[in-house]
Amino acid sequence: MRRAIRGRLRILSIGLILVAALLITRLYFVQVVHGADFALRAERQYISASQELYDRGSIYFTRKDGTIISAATLSNGFTVAMTPKRLTDPGAAYAALSAIIPIEEAVFMESAARTDDPYEVVAKRVSEEQGQAIEALEIEGIQLERERWRSYPGSTRAAQSIGFVAFDDDDTLAGRFGLERYYNDVLSRGSVGLFGNFFSELFANIDSVVVDARETREGDLITTIEPVVQEKLDQILLSVNTQYGSRETGGIIMDPKTGEIIALDTAPSFNANDFANGDSTHFGNPLVEHRYEFGSIVKALTMAAGLDSGAVTANSTYNDTGCTTLNNKTFCNYDLKARGVTPMQQVLSQSLNMGAAYIALQVGHEKMRHYFKDLGMGTETGIDLPSEISGSLDNIETSPRDIEYATASYGQGIAQTPIEMVRALAALANQGQIVTPHLVRSVRLESGIEKKLSWGQPERVFGAEATAETTRMLVNVVDLKLANGTVRIPEMSVAAKTGTAQIAGPGGKYAEGRYFHSFFGYFPAYDPKFIILLYTREPQNVQYASETLTHPFMDLTHFLINYYEIPPDRAEYASSL
Repeated sequence: MRRAIRGRLRILSIGLILVAALLITRLYFVQVVHGADFALRAERQYISASQELYDRGSIYFTRKDGTIISAATLSNGFTVAMTPKRLTDPGAAYAALSAIIPIEEAVFMESAARTDDPYEVVAKRVSEEQGQAIEALEIEGIQLERERWRSYPGSTRAAQSIGFVAFDDDDTLAGRFGLERYYNDVLSRGSVGLFGNFFSELFANIDSVVVDARETREGDLITTIEPVVQEKLDQILLSVNTQYGSRETGGIIMDPKTGEIIALDTAPSFNANDFANGDSTHFGNPLVEHRYEFGSIVKALTMAAGLDSGAVTANSTYNDTGCTTLNNKTFCNYDLKARGVTPMQQVLSQSLNMGAAYIALQVGHEKMRHYFKDLGMGTETGIDLPSEISGSLDNIETSPRDIEYATASYGQGIAQTPIEMVRALAALANQGQIVTPHLVRSVRLESGIEKKLSWGQPERVFGAEATAETTRMLVNVVDLKLANGTVRIPEMSVAAKTGTAQIAGPGGKYAEGRYFHSFFGYFPAYDPKFIILLYTREPQNVQYASETLTHPFMDLTHFLINYYEIPPDRAEYASSL
């Protein structure tokens, strides 16, 4: 009997301890985690009882040391309103208020004249300091109401990828572009009445305290974007776009082994804090929404396919005739010159269209098509940004002609999005495997638990030997050919390639004088930490990508090496460490 009683007491004690633990945990969330919210709601002198404070999860950049920096957050302030019939001296009220906040006199006086209206808004998004100054005036008929709104500390920084919040068709505030839209369900918060019962809050959703961390829930986004690197990229993109009068200049910096995006943007862009006055044509993200013919950077992939398939080796040669005709269409090297018997290295070093076409035709139609498709070309990448489109391989998927494969081998006649292109090129830096590009590393739940997101396993396209050989050839391009070898970094191996493509006009014909420049590279070449893709569309008075993008790429490379303190990888320097 006593044992039974003791057993019941133990069960009862355990139950009481669990309930107490749940109560304490919930109190922690109410008082600490949401303490600031309740403090705002307690300021009765500032808030009308019917008002609800806007709430939404935050988005964070991640510094290289793991520190998180706000990219999208909530700002606290006030709405200034008036009750016109209680305003005894509108002129004096205007004079006092206008000394603190910018308001138009005509608009203020028009509102003050509406004495039959009990509520007129004078100003919104008034700062804490301004609100306190207005409260101190104690103007009869003027009241303050707590307000919160979405703000972006970085303003233009990665604006197209972060996005912004605006009213949708249902007059509901929601994410409209970028991560704000893609993760709207994660960032959105349920509305909470300002004077909700305390115990109702205490016990509401108590199961969320013990939620499985793998379950998708509301939370804050922790991105992979490094704010210092992002700022540097933005500066370089804007500089290139301005210097050459380009229609658009874009860039992506990614970890080729994980798919984490370190920085990305295009110029021109917009200020997320003032999107209403921005150019709406820049709200979308060209990195995932536009496709382009990238030109000669595709030759690096063609070379890897040739080496991987065994169609060519690094020691293979071909007869370069300068121009050739296939299926009644003639194509040429960029300078129309024949090289005669030419080794494979020169296909990349001199960017020879004849050589790339030779490799593709040696590989064969079916294998070449499969390599491109396995690299993800012609498909969406699955990146966590809205409105992604796929590139196009239509020319080689619908035509059996040699000419289509020849032009595709050097990046013409096929088109990819920039994010699709960097994913494919990253296979060269990741021992032949492609990964899924992404911007969000984890979701931080209300409990403080960080739920890391899974982005799948790498998928092999090339053998490691083929990509190692291709990398060696691309390092040779930088060391000896790019800017005549003047940009070579003595202590660091860098693999890179330029691309210059003609832009198709109406009817599919290539227009004279219109070019798309691209540049990609990765480093340290044999154990890459970063891959960079840059492009500029329709630069003026310049023809080749080597002229527009070589130095911007090298500036970024030097910056990243220094900022991340990447040690030398060349043997003569590495051995001295």
